[in-house]
Amino acid sequence: MRDRPGAATRLRALILGAAAGGGFPQWNCNCPNCAGLRRGEPGLEARTQASLAVTVDGKRWALLNAAPEITQQIAANPALHPRDPAVVGGRHSPIATVLVTNADIDAIAGLLGLREKQAFRLVGTAETLGVIDANPIFRGLDRDLVRFERIALGDTFELVPGATARLFPVPGKIPLFLEGERVVTDLEGEQTVGVEIVGPAGERLAYVPGCARMTPAVADRLAGADVVFFDGTVFTDDEMIRLGVGTKTGKRMGHMAMSGPDGTLEAFRTIPVKRRIFVHVNNTNPALREGSPERRAVADAGWEIGRDGMEVPL
Repeated sequence: MRDRPGAATRLRALILGAAAGGGFPQWNCNCPNCAGLRRGEPGLEARTQASLAVTVDGKRWALLNAAPEITQQIAANPALHPRDPAVVGGRHSPIATVLVTNADIDAIAGLLGLREKQAFRLVGTAETLGVIDANPIFRGLDRDLVRFERIALGDTFELVPGATARLFPVPGKIPLFLEGERVVTDLEGEQTVGVEIVGPAGERLAYVPGCARMTPAVADRLAGADVVFFDGTVFTDDEMIRLGVGTKTGKRMGHMAMSGPDGTLEAFRTIPVKRRIFVHVNNTNPALREGSPERRAVADAGWEIGRDGMEVPL
């Protein structure tokens, strides 16, 4: 994404990573997609784990989730490189804010890659930041430089200069590493949130990389958005079981399927959104393959499959 000097009038988004946990290809997966990508089959493109960057002025950026590959993602996108000419021989980053939507490993592990004495705000719900705060490994983040900022659901706050944001609950579950014997996969509270961002001209973006089911409240929140980045983990609920690469359904993992009567494609038929982009797409999802029936079904419903490096101006 090229910065536009003086153009501080509209919100811009940059997909840093569009894959679900494990990335694509996943290191230990031999599903048709992963095996095909390794063989160089056409229509398949590698993706890192889900993260989004947003800005208004091109100088100060916010990251939505810190994927395990976050430093790789930063290196791949020059807009996020150190570039302040006043800092000669020192350190600089245009990343002002990191917002985490949950405490899953694929959303917070990248924080450990941002521990090199760089100041930024770490924003999230009290529950999510509490999980991070309680884990001693994250003491590697210098608290004199990294400011934890707990945001209440529904409160409006400045994300980056020129853009405000609100966190809203979406059905989901607690992180896998905190699960007990009984797991509720569609909790509505602080453990899984979506982000609504409004730019200086009133343009509106929503980022929902994880959602277990559509509710009237979530549908109302997304209605009228200029662009929605939404959970695209699996195409069919039993996808991973059928392929022999897992024992859980999409619902058990806290994710809607794209297809089916309770799926995302059906749910969004009555939700007016200008542009719809799937992110957090699992390596097993056949919609990753260009030309597949599943990709055509996604396109026919007005959706795009997100890819790393995809620029989305509003």
